[in-house]
Amino acid sequence: MEVTVITGGGSGIGLEVAKSIIKGKVVITGRTEKKLMAAKLELTGLGVDAEIFPCDVSKRSDVIALRDFASSLGNVKTLIHAAGLSPHMGDPKKLIEVNALGTVYMDTEFMEVMETGGCIINVSSNSAYQIPNILISEKVYKLALTDEEKFVKRLIKKSSIIRDDYKRKGLAYAYSKNFVLWFSKYFALKCKEKNIRVLSVSPGLIKTPMGDKEKDEGAEMLKYGAISRMGEASEVAYLINSVSNSSCGYLTGVDILCDGGCTNLKRYAKMV
Repeated sequence: MEVTVITGGGSGIGLEVAKSIIKGKVVITGRTEKKLMAAKLELTGLGVDAEIFPCDVSKRSDVIALRDFASSLGNVKTLIHAAGLSPHMGDPKKLIEVNALGTVYMDTEFMEVMETGGCIINVSSNSAYQIPNILISEKVYKLALTDEEKFVKRLIKKSSIIRDDYKRKGLAYAYSKNFVLWFSKYFALKCKEKNIRVLSVSPGLIKTPMGDKEKDEGAEMLKYGAISRMGEASEVAYLINSVSNSSCGYLTGVDILCDGGCTNLKRYAKMV
């Protein structure tokens, strides 16, 4: 049986992705079992063959247990890694551990059990594009592969250039999501022998429980977009389901920005 694994599947974008999957079995995972149970009930009502498995993606042991559970159900064909924390949901250390290291754990562990022709999609954020290139260090990012403790400490230090507490967390968040872009491209090459496609999707401000926490700060970006509203989780889910389809077999090693044009069109604002 074909298996799709979706982290952050209890709500938001992850749950919307799960609603559209009519083939095979879906495993949704998150930290809160109660939320997962409610999501499973909703999915079952829609005809989705869903299973739940609580998992904290920042703990490799949890990810390994999830991997073993999912692979026991059949052939893990698709991994949608949508779990993550926003600046309102954790300190810089937690943001980096969940968003950055969680991506490393999910991708590397699931690559081991996925068969050829599979697809891994990591959900990043348009915040990943807000860091000037001069502040981005591939040398620091590479530490995530060799020395996780030093990697976390270095990114916390880079985020500490800002004194304001929320903005400091915002910078840590942006670093953690920029790392997802870097790692997805790196990992696409690691997976070439198994013909597993790896890419990332970067949503803008989306109407989800997480997005609602950030809407006041994120509203500043909306005025630069060609579509000046918050995005719908279903819109991002449609994109993810589309590019995960094997018909997009030539698409890998890239990020797809889905933010109503906010990021790329900002520099044109004064010309219009």
